Amino acid sequence: MNQLEIRDLWASIDGETILKGVNLVVPKGQVHALMGPNGAGKSTLGKILAGDPEYTVERGEILLDGENILELSPDERARKGLFLAFQYPVEVPGVTIANFLRLALQARLGREVGVAEFWAKVKRALELLDWDEGYLSRYLNEGFSGGEKKRNEILQLLVLEPTYAVLDETDSGLDIDALKVVARGVNAMRGPDFGALVITHYQRILNYIQPDVVHVMMEGRVVATGGPELALELEERGYEWLRERVKEGA
Repeated sequence: MNQLEIRDLWASIDGETILKGVNLVVPKGQVHALMGPNGAGKSTLGKILAGDPEYTVERGEILLDGENILELSPDERARKGLFLAFQYPVEVPGVTIANFLRLALQARLGREVGVAEFWAKVKRALELLDWDEGYLSRYLNEGFSGGEKKRNEILQLLVLEPTYAVLDETDSGLDIDALKVVARGVNAMRGPDFGALVITHYQRILNYIQPDVVHVMMEGRVVATGGPELALELEERGYEWLRERVKEGA
C-alpha cells in the first residue's frame, strides 16, 4: 500500500496522554494539511512519526507502505524515506551544511555518493530556493535566522528526496518572501512518488501549498477531514466553531 497510515495511535509523555486514537492516511501523490489549535497534539504526532524516544506509544500503528515502523529507530525510519522538518531546527556547531547533506544522502541511499552527483543535486536545490552556495560552508543552523533555518530544512528535503515528508509548522515565524520560497521547494517535490503532511495553525501557508486534503486535530484526535475549503472555513470562523460542531455531532 503506497501510503503513510496512522491507525488508532495513542501516546503519552511523563504519564500524560496526548494522542487519543489518531487515525490519518496520507497516500503517495498527495499533500495533506493537519490543522488545529495549540495543544491539539499536532507537533506531538510529528515527533512520534519521527521516532522521538521521549514519547510512549501506548497502542496503535504507524504504517509506511504497509510496514509498521514503530519499532524502528529514527535513522531507520529516515532511511526508509520518512522526513521530518522540525518546528525548531537545532543548531549543530562544527558540522557544515555540505558535510551534513552528503552524509545524510549516503545514509538515505545506502551507498557512496560521488562529489559530482552530490553537487548536481545540491545546486539544483539551491537554485530553486534562491540561496547562495556560501551557506553550505556554514555550520548547520548555527547563527541562522528563523527563516534561514526553515529554508535549510527544505534544502534537505530537496536533496534527500524522501518518500514522505512531515513538515511541522514550517511557516512559523516566516515573512511572506521566505514563506513563498519554502512553498516553492515543497511544491517542487509534488508527484506520484511523494506524500506530505503539512502541520500548521493557519491557512496562510496553504495559499501557497495547496493541500489535497485538510485534517483538523483537537484534544489528541482527528475530528474533521475535508478539502481545502475546510481550512478557509476555519480561517473565517475559528476553531471554536468546529469544536461546537463536533460536540453537536457527538
